[in-house]
This record gives sequence, structure tokens and C-alpha cells, in this order.
Amino acid sequence: MTNLVDVVVIGGGQAGLASGYHLRRRGLDFTVLDADPAPGGSWQHMWDSLHLFSPAEHSSLPGRLMPAQAGETYPDAGHVIDYLADYEKRYDLPVQHGTRVDAVRRDGERLLVEADTATWQARAVISATGTWSRPFLPAVPGRRTFAGRQLHTVNYRAPADFTGQRVVVVGGGNSGAQIAADLALDGQVEVTWVTQRPPRFLADDIDGRALFDVATARRRALDDGRDDTGGVGSLGDIVAVPPVRADRDAGLLTAKPMFSQLSADGVRWADGCRESADAVIWCTGFRPALSHLAPLQLRGTSGHIATEGTRAVGEPRLHLLGYGDWTGPASATLIGVGRLARDAARNIAELLAHN
Repeated sequence: MTNLVDVVVIGGGQAGLASGYHLRRRGLDFTVLDADPAPGGSWQHMWDSLHLFSPAEHSSLPGRLMPAQAGETYPDAGHVIDYLADYEKRYDLPVQHGTRVDAVRRDGERLLVEADTATWQARAVISATGTWSRPFLPAVPGRRTFAGRQLHTVNYRAPADFTGQRVVVVGGGNSGAQIAADLALDGQVEVTWVTQRPPRFLADDIDGRALFDVATARRRALDDGRDDTGGVGSLGDIVAVPPVRADRDAGLLTAKPMFSQLSADGVRWADGCRESADAVIWCTGFRPALSHLAPLQLRGTSGHIATEGTRAVGEPRLHLLGYGDWTGPASATLIGVGRLARDAARNIAELLAHN
């Protein structure tokens, strides 16, 4: 059976929910298809100690302020999950959980959205599948010969899983710093943190509020033809959240340069130094989850789809939201995605009004 609808939103995390909020305000008929069986998006898969970079009041989706979490300046992942579940229910958003979209194809005047449960014909599509389902692992020599455990950020949960072990954490971004700090603070794990370049910590008073403002200012400068301000990257790579700050100040968070290869029992540097390891945790980032859009043949050599704002250049009926700055400044953040979702809903409403 094929369902007819104005808009299909693919992905029920923060970007998908913000899209649904604004599509509802525009009076459009839409459905949200989400592969996860429960609300919360990628937040329900995060590690146990993860906290937001910003206070609750600066981490909200449109229309509904995130309530503060008792005893916490920066809410934890569980609080975010509860907020997203409440948001979905509060606005009665038509999210179909446990529905995985396999492909989006052109079908005359509509786009055909093929899922594992049914098919939809839509006049427009918003893809908001994020990156969490596509972890990136670098091609480091010897990676297949290492006899210990190898896992990515997506698989990490808690230090208790590594008690008494020697763990190498790879990655100089927020995930690498936070997971290395989490393990080091536990005191029962021997941690080695390695980064491609010396870690750059942001000033201690910088959090998600300032980062959003900086990212927005950069986008405005570029849109106006002014010089690139450098954006968030000009400030540093790592937000000094309390656990990271505590480990750094205690001398527990000192990075070594990236090793040159793995061996069966550990890692080896170019100068011949070796270190044994029971596990390697790759905090090496993600790629956008766009395989469902492959039939549209829109991806460039960078792996991204060319966009004007959130709209795909090669397919004006398609919008992409929440994948990173290439789909709008701070689009992968709770506070940043709302304005972009509003713009996408407005553009879609204007498109449908003329077709």
C-alpha cells in the first residue's frame, strides 16, 4: 500500500521533531519515519556520563523550553531523552517509530519513500537521519591485526566495562576528551589518550551558548560575502566541561601524538616506542547517513549533497537538516536546528503552493 502525504520527514531525533513542529504550524500534512523503536533519537545511544555543553534553557527545540535538571547545570543524556519524548507527545507529532527508510526515488511529480513497513508518495522530503549510524574508522596500519577489543564512540558506555584494562582512546575532539576523562576519573583503568594534533581546549567559560553565536556569526559573514571568521574551529576543538576540566587540571588528560600502527598487542609510534593495550576506542567522528538518498544521485566527491541553505541543489523537493554546518550553522545541535527547520518548512510550503 502506498500512502499519499505532503511531506515525509526521515528521522525522529531533534532535527526531525523540530521539522515536524514547523510543518504543523504551516498546516502541512506530514509524517515522521524513525528507525529507532522509541523516542530520543541518537541520545538514547550515548554513553552514561555524557552531559550537554549548554544549560537546559539554551538547549531547547522551538516552542518548548527544556526544563532544568535538578542538581545539574548541564543536563545529562537521560534528561534530553525525556525532553524529546515529551516534546513528541506534547505536539502530537505523527512519528512512526521502528520504521527504517531504505530509499527515496523520484516518481514523477512526487518523491517515493520506500521503508521496511510501507511506501509513501510525498510532494517533499526532509532528510534528518544525522550521523550517529555511520561511525568512521580510519585506515590505520595494523588495525585488523590487533588482538584486543576495538570499538567506536557509539559502542562506549561506562568505565566499568574496562576495569583493570589498558585502554587507548583515539581522537582530539569532544568525544575523545570526554571518554578519556571518564575512564581516567574512574581510577580503575590505565588510559592513554592520543590525538592527531595537540588538543585545543576552549576557554573554560565557553559553552554551547557561545559556540552557537560564533557559528551563526560565521554563516552570516559568509552569506554577506565578508571574510571567513573561522567560526567555532578558530576557538578550539574541546569544550572544557567539568569532568574534562577536572582531569586536565589534575594532569590526567595529557595527549600523546597519534601512533603510526597497531600491533597484535598494542600500538607503535614511528620512533619505535610501543605501548600495550587491551582495547582501543576510536573517537574519530562520523559520516552523514545518506544511503537512503542514493537513488537520487546527488552526492558530490566530498560525500555531501550540495545545498542552498537546507535545500538540495539538484532536487528542490528535498531538504537536509541536522548533518552539520554544511546544512546550516549549528544544525546538529538542539538550539541550532530550530531556525533551520523553520526555514525548511517555509520553503516547502512556498514550493507546494506553486505546484
